[in-house]
Amino acid sequence: MTHSTFQRDDADLSVFDSGTGLPVVFQHGLGGDNAQVVENFPDGPAYRRLTVECRAQGQSQSGTTRPFSISMFASDILAVCDARGIDRFVMGGISMGAAIALHIAHRHPDRVAGLVLARPAWLFDAAPENMRPYALVAVHLRRHPPEQAKAAFAASPLALDLAMHAPDNLASLLKFFDRPEPAVTADLLGGIALDGPGVTEAEARALDVPTLVIGHGVDSVHPLGYAQRLAETIPGARLAEITPKATDKPRHIHEFRSELDSFLRTLDPSRETNP
Repeated sequence: MTHSTFQRDDADLSVFDSGTGLPVVFQHGLGGDNAQVVENFPDGPAYRRLTVECRAQGQSQSGTTRPFSISMFASDILAVCDARGIDRFVMGGISMGAAIALHIAHRHPDRVAGLVLARPAWLFDAAPENMRPYALVAVHLRRHPPEQAKAAFAASPLALDLAMHAPDNLASLLKFFDRPEPAVTADLLGGIALDGPGVTEAEARALDVPTLVIGHGVDSVHPLGYAQRLAETIPGARLAEITPKATDKPRHIHEFRSELDSFLRTLDPSRETNP
């Protein structure tokens, strides 16, 4: 795995590229980074995994362009692929990464050889209700210093509900208050929470690409119903329901990697007879 920096407009983007194998562009979720992908992806010589840490996330700079958006991140990723001569690839990601993947699959179908939508947080509309916690974190970060903002959010009815029904989601949200540059974090969360993949249901039904959708329960931000509906909407898509991360994280990671590896094998003719 090699790490490099790609200059794009006014930002330096952190890029991880394993260099050889079936090209797979796989993206992290909102506030995530390459480490999140490493945890869930079956890295190995069979796959050339490319992950671009999106602006204001991981080691990538935020730049000055606002607002942050799914289309902005997708454009950055395609620019990296173009610079590296990667014309056609499997496109996938987790949560926000899944929204980026869907966006690219619709707008650049000639470039996408396969699609992976893992733990999707969006269907077809912008600003879905399940993304409201991120918008609320942004509101508190804009109103108060980080420690006060964190306490105010943790005491909110929304956070208390998450503590009861989706503690893993709450733990992830609270980490945003500890990040440097709270104003940038607020812009990031506020912008993406109000955005969406920019793909209608009719456009999703028109997709013609092998697709894997991964979902699970005990997750308010990534409802299993979203994964089920996307799998029903995209022609020929397969749904893999795995163990919730909140109940058994090691098993969740094992099943995630196994489902993804099995899907990618079907897209790589060289491995059909040599598993």
